[in-house]
Amino acid sequence: MTDLGNAAVNISPLAGKPAPYSLLIDIPRLITCYYADTPDASVAAQRVAFGTSGHRGSAFEGSFNEWHVLAITQAICDYRKRHGVAGPLFVGVDTHALSVPASTSALEVFAANGVETMISHDDETTPTPAVSHAILAYNRGRAAGLADGVVITPSHNPPDSGGYKYNSSNGGPADVDATLWIEKRANALLEAGLAGIQRWPFKRARRAATTHSHDYLSAYVNDLGNVIDMDVIRASHIRMGADPLGGAGVHYWARIAERYRVDLSVVSEEVDPTFRFMSVDWDGKIRMDPSSSYAMQRLIKLKDGYDIAFGCDTDYDRHGIVSKSAGLLAPNHYLAVAIDYLFSHRPQWSPAAGVGKTVVSSQMIDRVAARLGRKLVEVPVGFKWFVDGLFDGTLGFGGEESAGASFLRIDGQAWTTDKDGMAAAMLAAEITARTGRDPGVAYAALTRDLGEPVFKRFEAAASPAQKSKLARLSAHEVRSTEMAGEKILAILTHAPGNDAPIGGVKVLAASGWFAARPSGTEDIYKIYAESFKGEAHLQRILLEAQDIVGAALAAGDGAGAPPGQIPGQAGKGA
Repeated sequence: MTDLGNAAVNISPLAGKPAPYSLLIDIPRLITCYYADTPDASVAAQRVAFGTSGHRGSAFEGSFNEWHVLAITQAICDYRKRHGVAGPLFVGVDTHALSVPASTSALEVFAANGVETMISHDDETTPTPAVSHAILAYNRGRAAGLADGVVITPSHNPPDSGGYKYNSSNGGPADVDATLWIEKRANALLEAGLAGIQRWPFKRARRAATTHSHDYLSAYVNDLGNVIDMDVIRASHIRMGADPLGGAGVHYWARIAERYRVDLSVVSEEVDPTFRFMSVDWDGKIRMDPSSSYAMQRLIKLKDGYDIAFGCDTDYDRHGIVSKSAGLLAPNHYLAVAIDYLFSHRPQWSPAAGVGKTVVSSQMIDRVAARLGRKLVEVPVGFKWFVDGLFDGTLGFGGEESAGASFLRIDGQAWTTDKDGMAAAMLAAEITARTGRDPGVAYAALTRDLGEPVFKRFEAAASPAQKSKLARLSAHEVRSTEMAGEKILAILTHAPGNDAPIGGVKVLAASGWFAARPSGTEDIYKIYAESFKGEAHLQRILLEAQDIVGAALAAGDGAGAPPGQIPGQAGKGA
């Protein structure tokens, strides 16, 4: 089994090192491709694929070009009209090179369709959580004329990437019905050569009576004290460090420090669309992933200068927490710590507010929730499944193993219903300030009380037919009765928290589990596994997981078990 921490054969020799010139993208060429190249709607890879995270691609590959943005924007306008969404549309834009051109194209269509569009004051880049916050703030107390929003971002993906996502009136990622409708309509517009798209020249769109300036930065920062106890942070005098990673929230940290008079230093406010200041990720690519120790080398090297430090990805919906005691915390570790702290220090939250986790997150969260006496709500992968609970307060916290989370305000009301990397980061500061120990020390205490899990994720090759079968697998197709020497207790194809299909299978025993899901973009499937009995037991789970999944897939098409793994993500409770 491959552990990325030790397997030099799978790790790029550039991993963790400053990005060399050879990796930097040609920005003028990328922008030229955005405007000049036309996607071929008959080619699957060049069509709009608008999932929960929206549409993503690269202008170099014909998968994120102006035509895509124009078609998606018109589709969103048509969707709003169809569903009577008549309020303003809040717009977020990150720092990827394609984001500003895409936001320009989008505004031309929004204005021509008469959409009241809220663009950022002084063209400040705008994080995903600031858009979610703005939607909820506007809609609070309203029953009609509700707002929604879009964020132009490919998240933490490499610098040549572009992305476009839609957030509904509840402030969170749009549901499947909405994204499928938008995708279908956008592809129809592509097939028609953009016939049916309403569009104005940019200068006219910018001057339109429907185009408004909104100060996202001030609105978010001034309200942050209602979700994080900034008083306790200020009184503790802890020293904090933030690495913006050149992302959309680059100017938010200094404003937070000023507004709340806390000791928060910004490592660098450099913004460069090549992201030349990043250290290279594990596979030799530049990727702004705050949960990757390779990408976070700059801040990790500075950890001893701060009581707690943190960074966020490019649109600030993911967090990375760096502690003196443990360095960069694995996402699952921090989720467990955050849950344990929040439900013990938020007396105004409803006793019925539950803990939301995905099926591939650590069972340490289950044990923490049980000790707290809180309901555990386990859902499929995708933050959209937490939106309703965070909106109405039935969930106090929702988090994913990919380092995305949000939680309620101190008074138990909704804060954001999309992932919020900044709030998660500042929560780490509150934990350190109030308890006198950083989240790394806090997690070690949890393991002493509840056991110490080890976790790995890897990827294995699978044909399109095998991926399709895995996504539709039923429990009776898994023939095994034991796993790693223990009786199999449950075989899940639907999430226990909401009975929604997980798009794969999860197998549980007393001391460990694994889950297998097909990739939506590559001919691979992913296996996540965890053991509370140590590395040797985890290795057995992983090996048997391949056999169990391989046998189930082979039963469907006569093929052998999928080939061995290729690099994924691994780590101790990662």
